[in-house]
Amino acid sequence: QVQLVESGGGLVQAGGSLRLSCAASGFIDGINTMGWYRQAPGKQRELVATITSAGVTNDADSVKGRFTISRDSAKKTVYLQMNSLKPADTAVYYCLFARAGVIAWGEGLLVTVST
Repeated sequence: QVQLVESGGGLVQAGGSLRLSCAASGFIDGINTMGWYRQAPGKQRELVATITSAGVTNDADSVKGRFTISRDSAKKTVYLQMNSLKPADTAVYYCLFARAGVIAWGEGLLVTVST
């Protein structure tokens, strides 16, 4: 099994920054992808950014140039640095771990961006 522990959500003013962290434990060896999805009220869960164990990233167009995903393999942690936040970024952010035959989600972090 894989366990994910998220931290770093909260309330921030528009234009501000937050950094989300997600630490993975359990059976996480081998080729895998970690990342972040988000779900705003009344909307479907959508991709924010992912990063593979080889360091290949994939970002949603809506966050390009503002959000940066990174990972620390030694700490088994993925980070999402969010800059120039907008009210439209308000959502619950979920950490994802995926590898062959396994998908795990974190419990979610609320990020609220005020005007």
